[in-house]
Amino acid sequence: MVEVNTGYPRSLPGALKIARLVVAFVTFICFAASKSHEAFIALAIMEFVITLLFFVLYLLKLDKKMKFLFWPLADIFNSLIAVLFFIIVCLCAIIIKTTTGTLVGGVFGLLLVVLCIADSVLLFKKITFNKPRGRNVITR
Repeated sequence: MVEVNTGYPRSLPGALKIARLVVAFVTFICFAASKSHEAFIALAIMEFVITLLFFVLYLLKLDKKMKFLFWPLADIFNSLIAVLFFIIVCLCAIIIKTTTGTLVGGVFGLLLVVLCIADSVLLFKKITFNKPRGRNVITR
């Protein structure tokens, strides 16, 4: 049986993931409605789907059950790669600004960049390198 972490959507990391989902969806809608370049639309869809998968992973506590990958680090890499691609694509969309929808999609994409950076910084602070974790710490 899968255990649901009901507190995750109300936590800061959960709220950041939800905000990323909403902004990625709005970015997709803006790009799709204005019939922007396919790369703009595909990037927004991919970011929405990947963020949704990470949200479900943490919501159902699957990161604790599937230990073959260090999920927070994979999430950080996803966020940083998304930042790189969205900076390039959204600056192109804002500079080209063929339609108002493309311009608005580019602005929302840059907002998504800020959310991705905030999410990766928050995740990076949670990762412990060369420090004891959890209950294995001996207190004296």
